[in-house]
Amino acid sequence: MRPFPFVLALAALSAVFAVDTRFWTFSTKEDHDKATLKRLSIRSDGRITLAPAVNELQDAGVSYLWAVARGADGTLYTGGGNPGATTAKVFAVKNGQSRVLAELTGLQIQSIALDSVGRVYAATAPDGKVFRIAADGKSETFYDPKAKYIWSIAFDKGGNLFIATGDRGEIHKVSPQGQGAVFFRTEEEHARSMAIDNNGNLILGTEPGGLILRVNPAGEGFVLHQAGRREVTALSVAPDNTIYAAAVGSKPASPSSAPPPPPAAAPVATTSITVSASGGPGAAPAARAPAPPPTLTPSSVSGGSELVRIAADGFPTRIWTDSTEIVYAVALDKAGHPILGTGNKGGVYRIDSDLQSTRLLTLAPTQVTALSSDSSGAIFAVTGNIGKLFQIGPAVEKDGVLESEVLDASWFAEWGRLAPKSTGGVKFETRSGNLDRPQKNWSNWTAFTDRIASPSARFLQYRATLTGEGATLMGAEIAYLPRNVAPRIEQIEITAPNYRFPNQSLSVTPSTTLTLGPMSSRVAGSSSSTSTDPGSVTMTLAKGFQGARWKAGDANGDTVQYTVEIRGRNETAWKPLKKELGVRQFSFDSSAFPDGEYVLRISASDAVSNPPGKGLTDSLESEPFLIDNTPPAIRSLSATANGNRVTITFSAADASTILTKAEYSINAGEWVFLEPTTKLSDSREHSYSVTVDRPAGELSIAVRVTDEFENHSVEKTLVK
Repeated sequence: MRPFPFVLALAALSAVFAVDTRFWTFSTKEDHDKATLKRLSIRSDGRITLAPAVNELQDAGVSYLWAVARGADGTLYTGGGNPGATTAKVFAVKNGQSRVLAELTGLQIQSIALDSVGRVYAATAPDGKVFRIAADGKSETFYDPKAKYIWSIAFDKGGNLFIATGDRGEIHKVSPQGQGAVFFRTEEEHARSMAIDNNGNLILGTEPGGLILRVNPAGEGFVLHQAGRREVTALSVAPDNTIYAAAVGSKPASPSSAPPPPPAAAPVATTSITVSASGGPGAAPAARAPAPPPTLTPSSVSGGSELVRIAADGFPTRIWTDSTEIVYAVALDKAGHPILGTGNKGGVYRIDSDLQSTRLLTLAPTQVTALSSDSSGAIFAVTGNIGKLFQIGPAVEKDGVLESEVLDASWFAEWGRLAPKSTGGVKFETRSGNLDRPQKNWSNWTAFTDRIASPSARFLQYRATLTGEGATLMGAEIAYLPRNVAPRIEQIEITAPNYRFPNQSLSVTPSTTLTLGPMSSRVAGSSSSTSTDPGSVTMTLAKGFQGARWKAGDANGDTVQYTVEIRGRNETAWKPLKKELGVRQFSFDSSAFPDGEYVLRISASDAVSNPPGKGLTDSLESEPFLIDNTPPAIRSLSATANGNRVTITFSAADASTILTKAEYSINAGEWVFLEPTTKLSDSREHSYSVTVDRPAGELSIAVRVTDEFENHSVEKTLVK
């Protein structure tokens, strides 16, 4: 979905009003490819029209049909069979009636041609022969090229039959009497496709080199172009001798790789394709090995397709490329546009220009294997997986339906205007629900008039029905307003005392740092929460400071501002510390507060991203925490001399926290650790006693006691 220009402008304002009117827009082919289209065609620029009318003329009762040819009386001849069968069938279809014309020895019929008097010729494979079939269905072997595969047969104006073969890439020429011989050698493994131009030249496509050759009636060949793909699967020649050649499959990289491709128009699509290498179109079977019946299943062969136009003077231009579809067949419609039959999604494309193409329709069988056309503008297509014959056009469908993908507002939403870009008869309907797929518990389809009438919900779907030949849909825009959801504060963490968060100027140079890792969750089910971790952060030493950080978020993606308040454990009123805070962490100078237990309250508001009066809030209180800025008290300090020894004794107590450390220093020397008489520093009160060697002279003895909050006291005594 690509926003219209004014939608981009609205997106730029989303930081200010996140829960404001939003828009879904549909205008490109990529947008509409996510929808379900029935009886509709889609052009490469996203334009949607009614598809050509499709009429199923034959269900052959076989797995695949590979060939189709049209007789002068309008009879259509198709050929195909089933995997594992020992015979292949030629069918005749006329006036809606299908019959088996002949049953021939072989696994598949790759090509059918008619001579000037309407006799049918069919080529079988593997170890193929060309059979001639009379009107009453009697068949006879017309010619055996002694080749593993016969890929294509075609008559010239003189009644000579040309046969394109593999695995030696030879062209045989056979007289009307059935005498034949090798006419031309391509020097390729397979002469994969063939057509005859209006001057009697053979146009050949090969594999694996992807060559397109012209061979004159004297048997002299000339390479017109080397395609960027491995196998030229289909050829068609226009009345002015313009050649259209479809090539598929990646070429192996080698030092003698193909020259750069011809100048290319903008490609219609860029995806990827794999196709069977088991003998079906799109991947020639291995040389000199029996060909199993084509399975039309994906394999490791990839590279997609391209269509090259070669002008009568020989100038090549690549006019279409697609790395998802693989082209099996090319025909020309009444207006001279190339029509492509593809797999493995059963797509039929029309190439409108060097820059645009139209996917006319998608047939339920997964491969369109051969195409033919008539002067009325009808296209005849045969398919594989299942073998059927269809007439496409020249009329268009009476109506068609586009059913959009399920649109997700991410939250409960109200629906607004639906603005279509369409002409002619296009009717819109919508339905909504709170499941991510439409089911019976969604609302019913409701016709759109001025505004969407479907109930407010999280999900929406629209349906566009096109009626009449002039109906065209270019796109649509849907307005919606997600319901605002309050921000959520999930967890508060009180950090270690005497450290502060960055971006707050310090009055002293920090002597050390403290790094906090990500916050661990203590809330059940928080993995699905919209709250997010503020992440790792390094705090700096700052005596007397206390900090907190919190997990918080907003389901709408609104900008959230926070308020931090504090209250003593036994107090009733909250005192503000900070308002309109944009980050999820805060530290403050606790020395302004008396020692004791406190609680923080963090409040979140999304008002800045919503219209006045529409903002919502949430708040959470922290666990109680201590503020302790009062140092311990040192009592009864004394130092008693006894000969060359001195004994130091004292006691200490702290009103709030345990005593963590005691030290002494003699004559301003280094501080020496002193353990309490209980051995363990685990109480708010301790007694200390130590006897040490006495230095000569007067002694200045100092003791220092520290509590959990790094508050410390120092006392001094003299020994003379």
